[in-house]
Amino acid sequence: MMKAVCLLSGGMDSSTLAYLAKSEGYEIYALHLNYGQRTEEKERACAKKIAGLLGAQDFVEVDVGYFARFGASSLTDPAIAVEGFDPARAHIPNTYVPFRNANLLAIATSYAESKDADAIFIGVQSLDYSGYPDCRPQFIDAFQRVIDLGTKETTHIALNTPFISMTKTEILKLGLALGVPYNHTWSCYRNETKACGTCGSCHFRKEAFAHAGVPDPIGYEV
Repeated sequence: MMKAVCLLSGGMDSSTLAYLAKSEGYEIYALHLNYGQRTEEKERACAKKIAGLLGAQDFVEVDVGYFARFGASSLTDPAIAVEGFDPARAHIPNTYVPFRNANLLAIATSYAESKDADAIFIGVQSLDYSGYPDCRPQFIDAFQRVIDLGTKETTHIALNTPFISMTKTEILKLGLALGVPYNHTWSCYRNETKACGTCGSCHFRKEAFAHAGVPDPIGYEV
């Protein structure tokens, strides 16, 4: 059977992605990264639950808490307030963690090569999200080249980003068809008990559920 390393944060996109990979016939090797984010405890619990429901072959947690030492992101620095969603915003939001995806994909590549995996799945999207530069198709194409150059000649790992040109609503509808248990996922950047409802991640999640015409199974403060 084909093997896939799935970057599983515990959020709705990565959980949908893991269910998609499973539906395509991959054995799941779940990789959860703790980079010092505010909601790590909740995210870890959700990721473990999703991995268990999928019958993942492995669930590996890696601490990359050095991001918290670097700072410069409201997700990792408690002194920086998480920005609320602003449709008029012209800048990249302060929830951007500098060059995070390159770090995470490098770790995922090491894990995938060690397991002789066929693919890495990451749930980046570039349409209706927050404009993070490490979610762009050009970045993914470049990192595929890095994987090809930096691994053994006998290693062939495909970097799969099936959501990169999909909207959040399209991703949600796919997940609903796959039976993703969204009550076991978490998107809020601020809180671990009740989602704030106003950060960028909450905004796009709420909007997707509204457009899909189904209730979101998690609660919100607003």
